[in-house]
Amino acid sequence: MKLFHIHKRFFLMLNAISILVAFLMHLPELIALSDPVADGRLFPDVYWVNVSSEILFTYISILLLFFLNIKLMIPSHPAAELSWKRIVVTFIITLVVCNLLGKGFVYIHQHFDVPAITAMLHHYLHPLRDILIACIVTGTCYLDYQNQRSRRMLLENEQLRTENLVNQYETLKSQLNPHMLFNSLNTLYSLIRESPDKAQNYLQELSRVMRYTLHDNLSPTVALNEEMSFVRSYIYLLQMRYEDNLKFDIHIPQELLQRQVPPMAVQMLVENAVKHNEISNRNPLTVYICTEGNSLCVSNRIQPKLSDSSSTCIGLANLSKRYQLLLGRDITIEENNKNFKVTLPLI
Repeated sequence: MKLFHIHKRFFLMLNAISILVAFLMHLPELIALSDPVADGRLFPDVYWVNVSSEILFTYISILLLFFLNIKLMIPSHPAAELSWKRIVVTFIITLVVCNLLGKGFVYIHQHFDVPAITAMLHHYLHPLRDILIACIVTGTCYLDYQNQRSRRMLLENEQLRTENLVNQYETLKSQLNPHMLFNSLNTLYSLIRESPDKAQNYLQELSRVMRYTLHDNLSPTVALNEEMSFVRSYIYLLQMRYEDNLKFDIHIPQELLQRQVPPMAVQMLVENAVKHNEISNRNPLTVYICTEGNSLCVSNRIQPKLSDSSSTCIGLANLSKRYQLLLGRDITIEENNKNFKVTLPLI
């Protein structure tokens, strides 16, 4: 139950607010007690035992109303939104329960001789006090919810930024590792000798890939159009190396290109396909990039290498974590004996 998950600090704060409000609600009676002339008091025939009993009952009532608000108002799921309808309903219930508690105290006073203030002005002030208490209790719970929500969003944004930096680092490390750098330079060297024009194009695409990878993108998402522009440059480099043995079948509707994805998400899936599958004249590889509804799918036929390169498995795990932080959803990974497919929800 939510009541048992209240933080100790928050519980102490509720107690402090309840005590303060209980005293403030009976401030006129406390002032009346300080008047030595009983006949001139605003509340005649009022004594310390009566006021103390009222303050104690008000304190307990406010504390109970806080627990009621926590149960009614705060959503069970931390990421759920708090609607105004729910706030209004909680306020009305709080007001009604506050009034019933007051009537219950009057009943206890009449039948069990519990000390209470009997002045008529005190009873006239009860409806106003009920409204004030309901406003204070509901307002406090709402402000605490907003505070917790803001802190959670800041924490999630920081986690997302960290995940993006980790992904950027892993991608950059992959691009700059000696094997990949040697292959890129070797391909460029061959093109310079065979076709200077192609070498110039290759160098331009390589610079685009490196520039996008090195770019300090603070945004947690980028437009799919921008991501695919980077992916096409990356694909160009791969196809210059593998030639006709590596093909890409890309089908993305124009209207979905403005949707958002995490930076370098599609590139990482393309890189995984190339890294973990055999690509040769005997076994050419085709990577499919298409959409299904509001999701982007990257798939390929499984062609295991005879000696597969080691993998840290950080890529897909990192991508999954970023989606959970962004959408509260996960990517979908489907694998069987023949095909491997990853589905990314478009934001």
